Amino acid sequence: MTAYEIVMKSREKGRPTALKYIEKITENFFELHGDRKFGDDKSIVGGIAEINGRPVTVIGIEKGETTNEKVYRNFGQPRPEGYRKALRLMKQAEKFRRPVLCFVDTPGAYPGIDAEERGQAEAIAVSIRDMMGLKTPILAVVIGEGGSGGALGIAVADEVWITETATYSVISPEACASILWKNKDKAKDAAQHLKLTAADLKELKAVDRVIAEEDFGDEFFEKLKNDISSFFDGKSKLDADELTKQRYDRFRNIK
Repeated sequence: MTAYEIVMKSREKGRPTALKYIEKITENFFELHGDRKFGDDKSIVGGIAEINGRPVTVIGIEKGETTNEKVYRNFGQPRPEGYRKALRLMKQAEKFRRPVLCFVDTPGAYPGIDAEERGQAEAIAVSIRDMMGLKTPILAVVIGEGGSGGALGIAVADEVWITETATYSVISPEACASILWKNKDKAKDAAQHLKLTAADLKELKAVDRVIAEEDFGDEFFEKLKNDISSFFDGKSKLDADELTKQRYDRFRNIK
């Protein structure tokens, strides 16, 4: 597939959303709500769950599946209260020494005036800053679109994994084409140059593992569940200082 075909695949209807991953990979998920400052952003879901008996905090950007769900979830575009909710849950996880699992699937943070009025940029920046020093293991998995700072806002992790037809980029190909060439029809060219595919990102060391998708069946989720469990087993053995040092070094060493 070309880069732009992979972009379209990452947005494809019927692709498993964050809630599907949470359903298939975790047990006993209990959702928590609100940022304790403004409200509850429906595009970010989060709460406490278990993976193979291990307590974890799980957070996901949810796009929705049906038209009504997509509207309810704001098409997976979080507002500031979403990032503040996510960070609140991460801080709670740190307090109780629970690992954090994040599922990323967003075209980007919501650009509306209400989001800007409530401090969109600040909310994302604080999330990025505080995740870097969070003293508990963090794993981010890009499962669809990984769009710009909206994705990075919950993806500052010890490792970032990506499914093979997901994307992760500073900007969408359409927006890039509109800026560089003043022509959205150049999106295919932009996608190629942005190096946003899983293979490109692995080569650039922006992601640590590419997950073979197969058919998103039970075997896919079971294998991913066990891989995540093993990852947390390993990271939980590190002391807090070494954990945060390795996370910081990971991001500093990306070319």
